[in-house]
Amino acid sequence: MIAHILSAESHPFEWVDITNPTLEDFKELKEKFNLREASIRDCLEVGHLPKIEEFENYHFLIIRSTPQKLDEESQTLQEITNRISIFYGPDFVITTHRNSIPFLENIKRADPKNKPLSSPKSFVNTLVSEALKSFETLVLGEIATKLEEYEEIVFLHQKRKPFLRKLYYIKRQIDVIRSILVLYKDIVDYFHLPEYKNTYTQDLRDLFSRTTTLYRNTSENTAQLLSIYFNIESNHTNEIMRILTIISVFFMPLTFIVGVYGMNFHFMPELQWKYGYPIVICSMLGLSLLIYLWFKRKKWL
Repeated sequence: MIAHILSAESHPFEWVDITNPTLEDFKELKEKFNLREASIRDCLEVGHLPKIEEFENYHFLIIRSTPQKLDEESQTLQEITNRISIFYGPDFVITTHRNSIPFLENIKRADPKNKPLSSPKSFVNTLVSEALKSFETLVLGEIATKLEEYEEIVFLHQKRKPFLRKLYYIKRQIDVIRSILVLYKDIVDYFHLPEYKNTYTQDLRDLFSRTTTLYRNTSENTAQLLSIYFNIESNHTNEIMRILTIISVFFMPLTFIVGVYGMNFHFMPELQWKYGYPIVICSMLGLSLLIYLWFKRKKWL
Protein backbone atom coordinates (compact mmCIF):
# COMPACT_ATOMS: atom_id res chain seq x y z
CA MET A 1 0.00 0.00 0.00
CA ILE A 2 1.46 3.34 -1.10
CA ALA A 3 0.96 6.50 1.00
CA HIS A 4 2.20 9.96 -0.07
CA ILE A 5 3.11 11.58 3.26
CA LEU A 6 4.83 14.76 2.00
CA SER A 7 4.73 16.38 -1.42
CA ALA A 8 7.50 18.29 -3.17
CA GLU A 9 5.12 21.22 -3.87
CA SER A 10 4.66 22.12 -0.19
CA HIS A 11 7.85 20.66 1.31
CA PRO A 12 11.60 20.55 0.56
CA PHE A 13 11.24 16.88 -0.44
CA GLU A 14 8.68 14.23 -1.31
CA TRP A 15 8.11 11.34 1.09
CA VAL A 16 6.46 8.14 -0.09
CA ASP A 17 5.78 5.35 2.42
CA ILE A 18 4.99 1.80 1.23
CA THR A 19 3.60 -0.91 3.51
CA ASN A 20 4.02 -4.53 2.36
CA PRO A 21 5.76 -3.49 -0.88
CA THR A 22 5.35 -5.39 -4.14
CA LEU A 23 7.03 -5.06 -7.51
CA GLU A 24 3.88 -3.39 -8.81
CA ASP A 25 4.27 -0.55 -6.29
CA PHE A 26 7.61 0.45 -7.83
CA LYS A 27 6.53 0.68 -11.47
CA GLU A 28 5.93 4.43 -11.44
CA LEU A 29 8.47 5.21 -8.68
CA LYS A 30 11.25 3.45 -10.55
CA GLU A 31 10.83 5.69 -13.59
CA LYS A 32 10.13 8.86 -11.62
CA PHE A 33 13.19 8.65 -9.35
CA ASN A 34 15.45 6.53 -11.58
CA LEU A 35 15.75 3.67 -9.10
CA ARG A 36 17.93 0.67 -9.86
CA GLU A 37 16.49 -2.79 -10.30
CA ALA A 38 19.01 -4.28 -7.85
CA SER A 39 17.94 -1.89 -5.08
CA ILE A 40 14.27 -2.69 -5.62
CA ARG A 41 15.04 -6.40 -5.56
CA ASP A 42 16.95 -6.00 -2.26
CA CYS A 43 14.04 -4.03 -0.87
CA LEU A 44 11.56 -6.81 -1.65
CA GLU A 45 13.72 -9.72 -0.47
CA VAL A 46 13.37 -10.92 3.12
CA GLY A 47 16.30 -11.26 5.52
CA HIS A 48 18.70 -8.48 4.48
CA LEU A 49 20.91 -7.03 7.21
CA PRO A 50 21.64 -3.29 7.67
CA LYS A 51 23.67 -1.72 4.89
CA ILE A 52 24.08 1.48 2.88
CA GLU A 53 24.70 1.80 -0.86
CA GLU A 54 25.49 4.97 -2.77
CA PHE A 55 24.41 5.53 -6.38
CA GLU A 56 24.62 8.51 -8.73
CA ASN A 57 21.26 10.07 -7.87
CA TYR A 58 20.24 8.42 -4.59
CA HIS A 59 21.28 6.33 -1.58
CA PHE A 60 19.77 3.01 -0.57
CA LEU A 61 19.71 1.92 3.09
CA ILE A 62 18.39 -1.04 4.98
CA ILE A 63 17.97 -0.51 8.71
CA ARG A 64 16.46 -2.72 11.39
CA SER A 65 14.70 -1.95 14.65
CA THR A 66 13.20 -4.04 17.43
CA PRO A 67 9.51 -4.15 18.37
CA GLN A 68 8.49 -2.82 21.76
CA LYS A 69 8.08 -6.39 23.09
CA LEU A 70 9.67 -9.65 21.92
CA ASP A 71 8.02 -13.04 21.98
CA GLU A 72 9.67 -15.13 24.69
CA GLU A 73 10.85 -17.82 22.24
CA SER A 74 11.77 -15.55 19.32
CA GLN A 75 15.21 -16.32 17.91
CA THR A 76 15.30 -15.53 14.17
CA LEU A 77 16.16 -12.24 12.51
CA GLN A 78 12.57 -11.71 11.32
CA GLU A 79 11.10 -12.48 14.76
CA ILE A 80 13.46 -10.17 16.66
CA THR A 81 13.64 -7.18 14.30
CA ASN A 82 11.60 -5.13 11.84
CA ARG A 83 13.18 -3.93 8.62
CA ILE A 84 12.87 -0.55 6.93
CA SER A 85 14.28 -0.06 3.42
CA ILE A 86 14.99 3.56 2.47
CA PHE A 87 15.63 5.20 -0.89
CA TYR A 88 16.60 8.84 -0.62
CA GLY A 89 17.91 11.51 -2.94
CA PRO A 90 18.18 15.32 -2.93
CA ASP A 91 14.40 15.78 -3.24
CA PHE A 92 12.75 12.51 -2.23
CA VAL A 93 12.57 9.76 0.38
CA ILE A 94 10.89 6.37 -0.08
CA THR A 95 10.42 4.18 2.99
CA THR A 96 9.21 0.58 2.76
CA HIS A 97 8.34 -1.87 5.53
CA ARG A 98 6.15 -4.90 6.17
CA ASN A 99 5.17 -4.35 9.80
CA SER A 100 3.86 -1.26 11.53
CA ILE A 101 6.84 0.70 12.93
CA PRO A 102 5.81 2.85 15.94
CA PHE A 103 8.48 5.55 15.57
CA LEU A 104 7.77 5.83 11.82
CA GLU A 105 4.07 6.32 12.56
CA ASN A 106 4.97 9.05 15.08
CA ILE A 107 7.05 10.89 12.48
CA LYS A 108 4.14 10.72 10.02
CA ARG A 109 1.97 12.53 12.57
CA ALA A 110 4.66 15.12 13.41
CA ASP A 111 4.67 18.71 12.21
CA PRO A 112 6.34 18.82 8.75
CA LYS A 113 8.18 21.98 9.85
CA ASN A 114 10.11 20.09 12.54
CA LYS A 115 13.87 19.83 12.17
CA PRO A 116 13.91 16.05 11.40
CA LEU A 117 11.76 16.70 8.28
CA SER A 118 13.73 19.73 7.08
CA SER A 119 15.74 17.71 4.52
CA PRO A 120 16.02 14.13 3.24
CA LYS A 121 19.35 13.58 4.99
CA SER A 122 18.08 14.94 8.30
CA PHE A 123 15.02 12.73 8.01
CA VAL A 124 17.03 9.57 7.28
CA ASN A 125 19.43 10.43 10.12
CA THR A 126 16.38 10.59 12.42
CA LEU A 127 15.14 7.20 11.21
CA VAL A 128 18.52 5.59 11.91
CA SER A 129 18.61 7.21 15.37
CA GLU A 130 15.11 5.98 16.22
CA ALA A 131 15.99 2.47 15.02
CA LEU A 132 19.04 2.40 17.30
CA LYS A 133 17.00 3.79 20.20
CA SER A 134 14.63 0.82 19.87
CA PHE A 135 17.57 -1.52 20.61
CA GLU A 136 18.60 0.61 23.58
CA THR A 137 15.05 0.66 24.96
CA LEU A 138 14.78 -3.12 24.62
CA VAL A 139 18.03 -3.90 26.43
CA LEU A 140 17.34 -1.43 29.26
CA GLY A 141 13.77 -2.60 29.68
CA GLU A 142 12.59 -6.10 28.80
CA ILE A 143 15.96 -7.87 28.49
CA ALA A 144 17.39 -6.35 31.68
CA THR A 145 14.23 -7.35 33.61
CA LYS A 146 14.40 -10.93 32.32
CA LEU A 147 18.09 -11.28 33.18
CA GLU A 148 17.45 -10.06 36.74
CA GLU A 149 14.65 -12.63 37.06
CA TYR A 150 16.88 -15.42 35.73
CA GLU A 151 19.72 -14.46 38.07
CA GLU A 152 17.30 -14.85 40.98
CA ILE A 153 16.30 -18.30 39.68
CA VAL A 154 19.95 -19.38 39.38
CA PHE A 155 20.92 -18.35 42.89
CA LEU A 156 17.74 -18.83 44.92
CA HIS A 157 15.49 -21.43 43.30
CA GLN A 158 15.89 -25.18 43.58
CA LYS A 159 14.04 -26.08 40.38
CA ARG A 160 16.13 -24.46 37.69
CA LYS A 161 15.64 -26.71 34.65
CA PRO A 162 12.93 -24.71 32.75
CA PHE A 163 15.03 -21.56 33.18
CA LEU A 164 17.80 -22.89 30.90
CA ARG A 165 15.47 -22.93 27.88
CA LYS A 166 14.39 -19.33 28.54
CA LEU A 167 17.99 -18.19 28.93
CA TYR A 168 18.87 -19.85 25.62
CA TYR A 169 16.26 -17.77 23.78
CA ILE A 170 17.33 -14.50 25.37
CA LYS A 171 20.96 -15.31 24.49
CA ARG A 172 19.89 -15.90 20.86
CA GLN A 173 18.02 -12.58 20.82
CA ILE A 174 21.09 -10.70 22.09
CA ASP A 175 23.40 -12.45 19.61
CA VAL A 176 21.14 -11.58 16.66
CA ILE A 177 20.88 -7.93 17.73
CA ARG A 178 24.66 -7.65 18.22
CA SER A 179 25.25 -8.95 14.69
CA ILE A 180 22.87 -6.27 13.39
CA LEU A 181 24.52 -3.49 15.40
CA VAL A 182 27.93 -4.38 13.94
CA LEU A 183 26.53 -3.69 10.45
CA TYR A 184 25.10 -0.34 11.58
CA LYS A 185 28.67 0.98 11.85
CA ASP A 186 28.93 1.70 8.11
CA ILE A 187 25.66 3.65 8.18
CA VAL A 188 26.68 5.67 11.24
CA ASP A 189 30.13 6.38 9.77
CA TYR A 190 28.50 7.62 6.56
CA PHE A 191 26.39 10.17 8.44
CA HIS A 192 29.45 11.21 10.44
CA LEU A 193 31.55 12.19 7.42
CA PRO A 194 33.15 15.66 7.79
CA GLU A 195 30.84 17.26 5.22
CA TYR A 196 27.74 16.03 7.10
CA LYS A 197 28.84 16.54 10.70
CA ASN A 198 26.41 18.37 12.98
CA THR A 199 24.72 17.94 16.36
CA TYR A 200 22.36 15.29 15.04
CA THR A 201 25.06 13.14 13.47
CA GLN A 202 27.13 13.36 16.66
CA ASP A 203 24.08 12.29 18.66
CA LEU A 204 23.66 9.35 16.28
CA ARG A 205 27.29 8.29 16.79
CA ASP A 206 26.98 8.61 20.59
CA LEU A 207 23.77 6.58 20.52
CA PHE A 208 25.44 3.87 18.45
CA SER A 209 28.42 3.68 20.82
CA ARG A 210 26.16 3.57 23.87
CA THR A 211 23.89 0.88 22.39
CA THR A 212 26.75 -1.39 21.27
CA THR A 213 28.33 -1.07 24.72
CA LEU A 214 25.04 -1.98 26.44
CA TYR A 215 24.58 -5.07 24.28
CA ARG A 216 28.20 -6.13 24.70
CA ASN A 217 27.83 -5.90 28.49
CA THR A 218 24.47 -7.69 28.40
CA SER A 219 25.95 -10.46 26.25
CA GLU A 220 28.79 -10.89 28.74
CA ASN A 221 26.32 -10.96 31.63
CA THR A 222 24.26 -13.63 29.86
CA ALA A 223 27.36 -15.73 29.20
CA GLN A 224 28.42 -15.36 32.84
CA LEU A 225 24.92 -16.33 34.01
CA LEU A 226 25.08 -19.48 31.88
CA SER A 227 28.54 -20.25 33.22
CA ILE A 228 27.37 -19.75 36.82
CA TYR A 229 24.37 -21.97 36.17
CA PHE A 230 26.52 -24.82 34.85
CA ASN A 231 29.00 -24.37 37.72
CA ILE A 232 26.19 -24.59 40.27
CA GLU A 233 24.79 -27.67 38.54
CA SER A 234 28.28 -29.20 38.46
CA ASN A 235 28.82 -28.44 42.14
CA HIS A 236 25.44 -29.95 42.95
CA THR A 237 26.39 -33.12 41.04
CA ASN A 238 29.78 -33.23 42.76
CA GLU A 239 28.09 -32.92 46.16
CA ILE A 240 25.84 -35.88 45.38
CA MET A 241 28.83 -37.91 44.17
CA ARG A 242 30.74 -36.98 47.34
CA ILE A 243 27.92 -38.22 49.58
CA LEU A 244 27.58 -41.45 47.59
CA THR A 245 31.35 -42.00 47.72
CA ILE A 246 31.40 -41.51 51.51
CA ILE A 247 28.56 -44.03 51.90
CA SER A 248 30.35 -46.54 49.65
CA VAL A 249 33.60 -46.15 51.63
CA PHE A 250 31.73 -47.02 54.83
CA PHE A 251 30.13 -50.10 53.33
CA MET A 252 33.02 -51.50 51.26
CA PRO A 253 34.98 -53.02 54.22
CA LEU A 254 31.73 -54.14 55.87
CA THR A 255 30.63 -55.80 52.66
CA PHE A 256 34.04 -57.52 52.44
CA ILE A 257 33.71 -58.94 55.97
CA VAL A 258 30.15 -60.12 55.35
CA GLY A 259 31.27 -61.67 52.06
CA VAL A 260 34.09 -63.61 53.70
CA TYR A 261 31.87 -65.10 56.39
CA GLY A 262 29.08 -65.71 53.97
CA MET A 263 31.09 -68.21 51.89
CA ASN A 264 29.92 -71.15 54.11
CA PHE A 265 32.97 -73.35 53.65
CA HIS A 266 32.87 -76.39 55.96
CA PHE A 267 36.31 -75.76 57.50
CA MET A 268 36.02 -72.19 58.79
CA PRO A 269 37.00 -72.25 62.50
CA GLU A 270 35.39 -68.86 63.19
CA LEU A 271 31.98 -70.37 62.43
CA GLN A 272 32.33 -72.57 65.52
CA TRP A 273 33.25 -69.72 67.88
CA LYS A 274 30.74 -69.11 70.60
CA TYR A 275 31.31 -65.34 70.51
CA GLY A 276 32.12 -65.15 66.78
CA TYR A 277 28.98 -63.23 65.84
CA PRO A 278 29.26 -60.42 68.45
CA ILE A 279 33.01 -60.15 67.74
CA VAL A 280 32.37 -59.60 64.00
CA ILE A 281 29.57 -57.11 64.72
CA CYS A 282 31.79 -55.16 67.12
CA SER A 283 34.65 -55.25 64.60
CA MET A 284 32.35 -53.81 61.91
CA LEU A 285 31.16 -51.06 64.25
CA GLY A 286 34.75 -50.26 65.25
CA LEU A 287 35.86 -50.16 61.64
CA SER A 288 32.98 -47.80 60.79
CA LEU A 289 34.00 -45.55 63.70
CA LEU A 290 37.62 -45.46 62.49
CA ILE A 291 36.49 -44.48 58.98
CA TYR A 292 34.25 -41.75 60.43
CA LEU A 293 37.09 -40.31 62.55
CA TRP A 294 39.46 -40.42 59.58
CA PHE A 295 36.95 -38.47 57.43
CA LYS A 296 36.47 -35.90 60.19
CA ARG A 297 40.24 -35.44 60.51
CA LYS A 298 40.49 -34.88 56.75
CA LYS A 299 37.51 -32.51 56.99
CA TRP A 300 35.57 -34.49 54.38
CA LEU A 301 32.50 -34.54 56.61
